[in-house]
Amino acid sequence: MLRIKKLDIFILKSFCLLFLGTFFICLFIFMMQFLWRYVDDMVGKGLEMSVLAQFFFYSALTLVPVSLPLAVLLAALITFGNFGERFELLAMKAAGIPLIKIMRPLIILISFVCCISFYFQNVIAPQAQSKLWTLLLSMRQKSPELDIPEGAFYDEIDGYNLYVKHKNRETGMLYDVLIYNFDKGFENAQIIKADSGRLEMTADKQHLYLRLYSGEQFENLKSQNMNQKNVPYRRESFREKHAIIEFDSDFNMMDEGIMSGQSSSKNMIMLQHGIDSIRNYNDSVGRSNYRYAKETTYQYQRLNKEDSTKVVQAKLTKLNFDSVFAASTLVEKQKFVQSASSKAETIGNDWNFKSISMKQNDKNLRRHEAAWHEKITMSLACLVFFFIGAPLGGIIRKGGLGLPVVISVLIFIFYYIVNNTGFKMARDGEWIVWIGMWTSTAVLAPLGAFLTYKSNNDSVVLNADAYINWIKNFLGIRSIRHLARKEVIIEDPDYQHLPDALQQLTDECMAYSEKKKLHHAPNYFKLWWAEHQRDEEMVRINENMEELIEEMSNTHYSALINLLNNYPIIPVYAHVRPFKQYWLNLLCGAIVPVGLFFYFRIWIFRLRLKKDVEKIVKNNNDIINYIKEQNLC
Repeated sequence: MLRIKKLDIFILKSFCLLFLGTFFICLFIFMMQFLWRYVDDMVGKGLEMSVLAQFFFYSALTLVPVSLPLAVLLAALITFGNFGERFELLAMKAAGIPLIKIMRPLIILISFVCCISFYFQNVIAPQAQSKLWTLLLSMRQKSPELDIPEGAFYDEIDGYNLYVKHKNRETGMLYDVLIYNFDKGFENAQIIKADSGRLEMTADKQHLYLRLYSGEQFENLKSQNMNQKNVPYRRESFREKHAIIEFDSDFNMMDEGIMSGQSSSKNMIMLQHGIDSIRNYNDSVGRSNYRYAKETTYQYQRLNKEDSTKVVQAKLTKLNFDSVFAASTLVEKQKFVQSASSKAETIGNDWNFKSISMKQNDKNLRRHEAAWHEKITMSLACLVFFFIGAPLGGIIRKGGLGLPVVISVLIFIFYYIVNNTGFKMARDGEWIVWIGMWTSTAVLAPLGAFLTYKSNNDSVVLNADAYINWIKNFLGIRSIRHLARKEVIIEDPDYQHLPDALQQLTDECMAYSEKKKLHHAPNYFKLWWAEHQRDEEMVRINENMEELIEEMSNTHYSALINLLNNYPIIPVYAHVRPFKQYWLNLLCGAIVPVGLFFYFRIWIFRLRLKKDVEKIVKNNNDIINYIKEQNLC
């Protein structure tokens, strides 16, 4: 018990140090990516350090839940990769400790990390999101810092466009100034050209004080009612001209109440209240629209007693509106068409407006539901990534920041693509919200379970040859023997008993072929209902053949080696039922399309097995004749 406890402490220490390092690295990377998206909102506005510090702090808090899964994945990969590279994992397994037991203390730790992630998303992140986006909107509203460039137009002052050819940074003087004033509209634009000038900020930082020297002013005098081509204008020359321009350069923080309705600024309780409120509102609006449509657009016109009597007396069974319209005068027809068109247009516009309103409400509802599910799925992602990273690290057995980083990035990119796809599908109403938000978990959780199972059982996972052989066996692609003469032979084959052993193998093959009748198609129903799974006779024949081949491969004769390469490699389970479980075979036979696929596959392999048996018999006879011709026996 004490040894296991020390081992748990060792594993926790190895993981925690790496986890802290990878977490801060991941957080830094995500912060850089986030800042790159909003760098245009901060550059050139003269923001104070306190404002920037708030922005960095709130953005870091919002990115903690995103950084935790990647940090867990990377730390688990590196930790177990180091264990495998230093043979520590091998020593633990040799001591009888399975992988699940090695992972046990880390599973408890990651479960605690999941709780921390959920707390951040449900408590801290909504407040940080509200403050962050309020700060971003306030930064976007702030006017840029006044820095007029040389030789380029400056359009950051509302209603003005300034051009300065040259400026003296020491004195603040501007030379060859050209100003376009669009404050009163483009039709009443003013153009000012001056030799020099000076632009200063007022003490309250709410206005710009402009001084211009030796210049001219041009003003368009066209009025709104004038249509002539030759428009008069006014020209004014001045030696000195002063003007005041509104320019608010202060940073004004907006009210956080503007984010109160956003799903990102709510916890789960608030989201659930919002979901219920939106649903109740949508239901009430839907019922109201239904009643309105029933009372107006689709209203059933009831006849009064007098009109009903006239209809009965006229014996009308069917009213032909086309005949009524055709019998009307041209003026009446025009009135009918205009009335119908106007009514249809009015009704169409009304329902389009209501449709847009309902779609916006539905989108808002889906956003709230997606945010509710995201708080759970993002937390569980830490545990899912751990069950991917830990066994995968034990499989690849590579530590450090090389291969584990590459694998982590690829897995996280795949997760990011699947998660974003599910979110957009849920947000746009293409998928059910919970299906879209849980898609990433549903895809990666089986992968984690598979890797954990394989690593715990020391199964082959990343061996390409194993998968290639499986594909070859599944598709029925033949494998060829590649035996070569050995340079060093310790024990020669016993040529005295080989002819008898080969003849016995021949007799077994011929008896098997006669008994199984491989050239006949198998019975579909017996194939699935038979209780036996393995073809024990063929397994025994194949084992005897491989033993003889192994013994004869120690020969010095190249001709005999060439004959041995003619023996086929027999897939002994390909011509029988595909599954080991009896109920799976019954289910496969019951599902006729699947059953027919395996049936024809088994039939093909039975015909191939017949040819292989005949080839074995022929090759046995050739080897027997060769041994006798060479007088080896």
